[in-house]
Amino acid sequence: MPVPNPQISKLLSLAICCTLTFIFINCSNDSNFEPNIIVQNPLENPENGPAAGNPNGDSPIPPEAGPEDVANPDTSIGDGTPESCTCDAFVDAVAKGGKITFDCGPDPVTIIMDKPAKVFNNANRDVIIDGGGLVTLSGNGTTRILYMNTCDPNQVWTTDHCQNQDHPRLTVQNITFADGNSINDTEYDGGGAIWVRGGRFKAVNCRFFNNVCASTGPDVGGGAIRVFSQYDNLPVYIVNSTFGGQEGYGNSGSNGGAISSIGVSWTIINSLFSHNKAIGNGGNPAQSGSPGGGSGGAIYNDGNTMTLTVLGTTIEQNEVNAYGSSIFFVSNDHSGNIKIDNSTITNNIGGSWYPVYPSISMHGDTPIAVTNSIIE
Repeated sequence: MPVPNPQISKLLSLAICCTLTFIFINCSNDSNFEPNIIVQNPLENPENGPAAGNPNGDSPIPPEAGPEDVANPDTSIGDGTPESCTCDAFVDAVAKGGKITFDCGPDPVTIIMDKPAKVFNNANRDVIIDGGGLVTLSGNGTTRILYMNTCDPNQVWTTDHCQNQDHPRLTVQNITFADGNSINDTEYDGGGAIWVRGGRFKAVNCRFFNNVCASTGPDVGGGAIRVFSQYDNLPVYIVNSTFGGQEGYGNSGSNGGAISSIGVSWTIINSLFSHNKAIGNGGNPAQSGSPGGGSGGAIYNDGNTMTLTVLGTTIEQNEVNAYGSSIFFVSNDHSGNIKIDNSTITNNIGGSWYPVYPSISMHGDTPIAVTNSIIE
């Protein structure tokens, strides 16, 4: 048996190593390769109220949908005591923008809001609010909690195309929004907890409890969140978040008991929508003699050229008076589409106009792709 030449062995080893490296690089650069991340959720087992997120949700989370790094905050609200974490301190921090955290002590704390915190469009391109799993922002049943609007001159116009600009980028993460109320806001209606127009918005590891907006009207909605005009039609991400979660915690509004939008795409991952209600009546356009509304028990999407993607999510026990007890999705120009994967949509109550799947109101020709899911 011949003895291997050490030089040849080294060359062969180098060639094999280079080949494997080339294959790995090619695979990593493949256009179909989408890296995903593990998102730590401090509200998986909270002391107060339902957990954040769908406990059975295991869909991959792309990096852009994950939480933002707040290791070096621009503002830390509080001095280590609950009393130091106030509405005014939060309002001031949001006005400055940047990375915002809380230092309110080791226990869960509720900050009672008597006015909404408002993003100023010229303050910082990023506004990141991280509650660390301990903070609840409460509207106390009297006020909206958070507001961003790139087209509101009071918040400063920063471009000549306010409806389509890439900033501010608003992220809320590891935090609870409760008892927000926008019923008395008639100029920017809807969005009991959060109202957004322009820039980008996402929510990660959040809970939304008992938020409300106007109870009637053909197009007003979003008991918890209302969104318009996201930059370049990029999606709003909702990740590991809960809207309602059990009896007594649901959100409500005329349409979109939990979330509502016009002309906005959403990607919803590993989240839970339950016990939310669309309490208007008469639909959109409103039937004669009715005030209108009552569509989208959990989700209300209206507008053109939009996509709803629901991944690893449970939508159950939501309720409507008109259409779409789980989802109302109407693309006016019939250009939108729906994707549902690894999700469960069951036991939603009321409504009609279900041409393809129960509890989902949509045009019969709207493309809808459903995989590995239960809809009943």
